[in-house]
Amino acid sequence: MFDGVYCPSITITKDDGTIDFDLWGRHLDHLADAGITGVLLFGSIGEFYSVSVEDKKRVIKFAVERVGDRMDILCGVGGTTYAHVLELTRYAQEAGADAVLAVSPYYFGPSSACAEEYFSGIARAADIPVILYNFPACTGSDLTPDLVARLAAQHPNICGIKDTVDTISHTRQLIRAVRKVNPEFTVLSGFDEYYLVNRASGGSGVLCGLTNAVPELFATMDNAYKGGDLNAAFQCAEKISRLMAVYDCADLFVSAVKGAVAVQGLPISTKVFDPAVQLTDEQLVEIEGLFRSVGE
Repeated sequence: MFDGVYCPSITITKDDGTIDFDLWGRHLDHLADAGITGVLLFGSIGEFYSVSVEDKKRVIKFAVERVGDRMDILCGVGGTTYAHVLELTRYAQEAGADAVLAVSPYYFGPSSACAEEYFSGIARAADIPVILYNFPACTGSDLTPDLVARLAAQHPNICGIKDTVDTISHTRQLIRAVRKVNPEFTVLSGFDEYYLVNRASGGSGVLCGLTNAVPELFATMDNAYKGGDLNAAFQCAEKISRLMAVYDCADLFVSAVKGAVAVQGLPISTKVFDPAVQLTDEQLVEIEGLFRSVGE
């Protein structure tokens, strides 16, 4: 089971949109050294929808070689072309990744039967563990507890889910349904401030954006919780709750996270792939002030 705090890495590029392997390598090293459990490449914050399959393969190989012995490597395989989704799933296994993360097909918002067939095809494409990604605000459809439980029962390698739904009741219902099928099934929240309530509900932790900027804070919280020091875990959670304001500092949450990483000291480009409203200097100053006020 995948358990702990996972980082959906930003995709680090130069201003011209080409991959910046030097700075991305430094970012991965920081995450591993801070004690983050694992990293997700090409999730939503990783702008998976704008990166070519070939660039994704290059980065997967790079990350496995760079930090694969220090933390879990999860690969986002989402896309609008199913052949590319299956191709990337197979490549992730060949490259030595620990799991793939598959978001629901989007635009049309598939029926339950269509989603079941879609994820089943991914599970059959390779033996690698498959983590489902539920993000109905962006995909237009919800992975219901019953659907997730059916998929887990049919495919043993479908062994987890990232539930990015802003209500813990949905995540709690998922946990209850799927653990009847697989007691070790991973249920991670996609919301930074849901770590403690996810744990209290029987979940496995978080896979969330602020881990890019303050990985030490999340690792400290995770270790404190696991060690029974709930007061220390709560203190970390309180800081994270205050830092959530960063998401209100930009037009797009990806820009906000890139800005947070930049103000924390890694000299990355904050540009995101077009079409997008880019982060302004004024917003960057606002983000810096927020982190300074929280003491992170």
